[in-house]
Amino acid sequence: MESIKEIYKIGLGPSSSHTMGPKRAAERFADKNPDASRYVVTLYGSLAATGKGHMTDVAILNVLEPLAPTEIIWQPDVFLPFHPNGMRFVAIGSNGAFADEWTVYSIGGGDIAEEGETRVKNHVYSMTCIADIQRWCETTGKTYWEYVDECEGPNVWDYLAHVWDVMKRAVERGIEAEGVLPGGLGVRRKAVSYYVHASGYAGSLKSRGLVYAYALAVSEENAAGGEIVTAPTCGSCGIVPAVLYHLHTSKGFSEQRILRALATAGVFGNVVKTNASVSGAEVGCQGEVGVACAMAAAAACQLFGGTPAQIEYSAEMGLEHHLGLTCDPVCGLVQIPCIERNAYAAARALDANLYSQFSDGHHSVSFDRIVEVMKQTGHDLPSLYKETAQGGLAAIK
Repeated sequence: MESIKEIYKIGLGPSSSHTMGPKRAAERFADKNPDASRYVVTLYGSLAATGKGHMTDVAILNVLEPLAPTEIIWQPDVFLPFHPNGMRFVAIGSNGAFADEWTVYSIGGGDIAEEGETRVKNHVYSMTCIADIQRWCETTGKTYWEYVDECEGPNVWDYLAHVWDVMKRAVERGIEAEGVLPGGLGVRRKAVSYYVHASGYAGSLKSRGLVYAYALAVSEENAAGGEIVTAPTCGSCGIVPAVLYHLHTSKGFSEQRILRALATAGVFGNVVKTNASVSGAEVGCQGEVGVACAMAAAAACQLFGGTPAQIEYSAEMGLEHHLGLTCDPVCGLVQIPCIERNAYAAARALDANLYSQFSDGHHSVSFDRIVEVMKQTGHDLPSLYKETAQGGLAAIK
């Protein structure tokens, strides 16, 4: 299992699979073919179907256009067999002849891979399922963040501190920003309104309203192309920061404890990414919002002193109760229903934590089993419900 740094990537929204991944692919192709006289990029399947809404073309053109004229070809009805997010880069030489080509896939979370490629991964974790890690915790008397510390080493804490700083700034920018989000849907930013309304309440209503506001703030920043952290993706980037920012500011949890909670959340996200997928194009929104809810639930349970079993149970509920969630953004924009889903899932993560804290942590269906079910459910979902802008809410005109 790779470093949790691969779960927490810092970049610009609105989509890890549709902007971060294609941008990374364009940069790699440009490095290999810097002297091309022209580039042609064909986008297939999900990338083509919702790429304009996700600014896929902008991400690619920002890299290639400064070097040479670039043409984007959209093929939304052509799904390459390896992954729904396919791209074909072609470089044309100065004599007008074909110079190079490369077919690559954006596989979620900003990662790219070639068909049949055995990616060289930096495996820093020997255990790849939560059951084994939980057993290690119970045997050693340690917990999940200590497993991260043993496997990753002390440098991971500097990285997580940077991640946390970016998350906080996204929340704070988002609850101040006003206006309409780009893309043509006319969606107004709501975070500031929710924040003001929440401040007028007390107790649990205030608490819940603030969680909504923080999640909306980060998700709206993402939709506007602002700097965010994938957790585990751009489309679900508001959930973990909302929960941690709320607990940090309202409950007084220290920065160090927040970083440890981030580490715990990263372990659970990493297990899903290793054994299933966090790509909405591959498994639907259950792999984005569902996994983010599980991560946030684990983090919250860690902060409130949950046992390894309770933390696992909290994460399991966060994912289980998002099973089957489709990825169906209206007009391909990471706005409807994505932004609201982030707010709702942040609240659900806190509920999962509370529910697990009332238990002894023992339950019937393990987190690892839910990951298997999520993977199968995602593969069983028809492609029109996975970022293709053809089914579900995406069919709304």
